[in-house]
Amino acid sequence: MNLKLANHAWLPEPMLTFSSEGTSKQARHPLKGLCGNGPYSAGLVPGPIRIATISPGRESETLYGFMKRLRQRWKPSERLDYLPACPGFREAFGLDMQAAGSSCHIRLEDRVDADVQTSDTPHVVLAEHIVRAIQALSRHRTEFDLVFIYVPERWHPGFAGGEGDDFDLHDHIKAFTAGAGIPVQLVREGRAITYPCQASVMWRIGLAIYAKAGGVPWKLAEADPETAYIGISYSVRGVESDLPRFVTCCSQVFDSDGAGLEFVAYDAREVDVEHDNPFLSQNEMFRVMTRSMDLYRRRHAGRSPKRVMVHKSTEFKREERDGCMEALRVCEAVDLVQVVENVDWRGVRIDGRGKSKGSPAAFPVPRGTVLPVSDREALLWNHGDASGVTSRSYFQGSRSTPRPLRLVRHVGHGSWHDTAQAILGLSKMNWNNDALYDQLPVTMSYAKVLSRVVKRIPQLRRSPYQFRFFM
Repeated sequence: MNLKLANHAWLPEPMLTFSSEGTSKQARHPLKGLCGNGPYSAGLVPGPIRIATISPGRESETLYGFMKRLRQRWKPSERLDYLPACPGFREAFGLDMQAAGSSCHIRLEDRVDADVQTSDTPHVVLAEHIVRAIQALSRHRTEFDLVFIYVPERWHPGFAGGEGDDFDLHDHIKAFTAGAGIPVQLVREGRAITYPCQASVMWRIGLAIYAKAGGVPWKLAEADPETAYIGISYSVRGVESDLPRFVTCCSQVFDSDGAGLEFVAYDAREVDVEHDNPFLSQNEMFRVMTRSMDLYRRRHAGRSPKRVMVHKSTEFKREERDGCMEALRVCEAVDLVQVVENVDWRGVRIDGRGKSKGSPAAFPVPRGTVLPVSDREALLWNHGDASGVTSRSYFQGSRSTPRPLRLVRHVGHGSWHDTAQAILGLSKMNWNNDALYDQLPVTMSYAKVLSRVVKRIPQLRRSPYQFRFFM
């Protein structure tokens, strides 16, 4: 059978803005944009950012030394075609950081090492030591803005639980500190202190510090100001938990700036499970979307968006579609889009025109390529050859044939341009990464983070959570 696909289209690399005034401070490269313009919220974050610390007693100086290195300039030793030199935290973000007062630094006792190495449940004892230290710091909450926790590699037995134990040290700590309203940065020995390319480390840690302190590094420059983007995800608690098995962490609402700074999470009761995938009832989805719109209106002076795009990784069942449409009836347009990451499709870029069949190009399919497959489905190469970012073609990762995302539109109509353009832009809005983009839009990548952490919070609250506590 000869199957002929529709013509493909190409969308340019989205622009980022580093100022709310005019178009002069824009760039496609996020880190070069910061170097040339400073952050979007320059002057709005109070400084200096005060850093509290938790570390093994004998390695507190190692952590202090790392903090000093954040102020220095570092040349990259990897990804030389993309990564610029890191000029130091103050030069990049326009404010300083410093150690908090003497009461805000906790040195863990040497017995932590022995407990981790000898305990049958090292993850439990390690988590208890760190949580107790955080609780001690919380008594001085007004004296610091952010906590650095140094985690040496010798504590590796405590990073995860045993077989069948759904435990992760990072997520456990985040679940505790989010409830306490304490931003935390874990400093892993192997991923930060001894990582070969310190320029990459300083960019990643610097961005995280600034965002966790309440700063906005950049925003999207060309998004529709009257469109809201919502990411839906479901987290599943282990069967050993006595808490409700399903938690819906779904109200991560992004506006035209791409800045989803808050989200709502709540326990879902009416859930149908098919092949380990949970689907909500009409009433539950109505509640989810209603809370999403409340969150949006609270941030936009009571105004509702004209258009809403909802992303999730599984299909939208009829009950879910009906719940969405009931809650979003005041909006002029609604798009319910399933974003599938792992697909079997591949594409090869061919050089040559005319009657010649051409030959495979040296670079992959351009990022931003959109190929409609049917009226309801399209392929989007969110990963691929990016143009306009460096002086020549840039292929992030520089290996393998990039897979496209499969987009399935369960509600909505029209061309794929707006849907694909939104996903491309939102893939550049992860402030916890020094790459050009993520494979998924933040509506989906943030949802993964939230779903992992939220299920570990014993008691969910009705009020919104700030995402900076979960980064």
